[in-house]
Amino acid sequence: MNLAALNGFVVEAKANTYVGGGRRLDACRSGSHDIGYARGEWRYLDSYFGGTDFAGQEVVWLGGEPVWVMNYFGRIVEPTLIDGEKAGAVIKAALSTMYAEYGRFLGGMEFEHAFGFYADHSTGDCDHFSGREMIIVAERRAYELDYRGGLIRP
Repeated sequence: MNLAALNGFVVEAKANTYVGGGRRLDACRSGSHDIGYARGEWRYLDSYFGGTDFAGQEVVWLGGEPVWVMNYFGRIVEPTLIDGEKAGAVIKAALSTMYAEYGRFLGGMEFEHAFGFYADHSTGDCDHFSGREMIIVAERRAYELDYRGGLIRP
């Protein structure tokens, strides 16, 4: 597996789906929200459940074979400090900056936004990683998301 090519495709797919307002797909599971992206032999699917509190999975296929996956769970911790719409605005602004300016989706990010301070910290790289993103409002954690993933092998 060419990790640089995989990392590049994951960044491209993420930038063109949730963050970029990508095309919604028919639900692949009852009640899921699905967003997909494809280029050549690469295919990406982000499938999640919920709204302000949510869980999901991103999968990348190469030539029809699943090669990479990431699972996540996020939630609003302090609904008096931030709602789902404002949290989404912060996350989209921070991640679009990371994808466009740094060409990566791991490695940490801090971003100041009018609705709160975004921070993401992770360990590992594209083949095996874990991390947490959060939004701080009034010096309190208002939103958090934990994620982990990496290569999958037969």
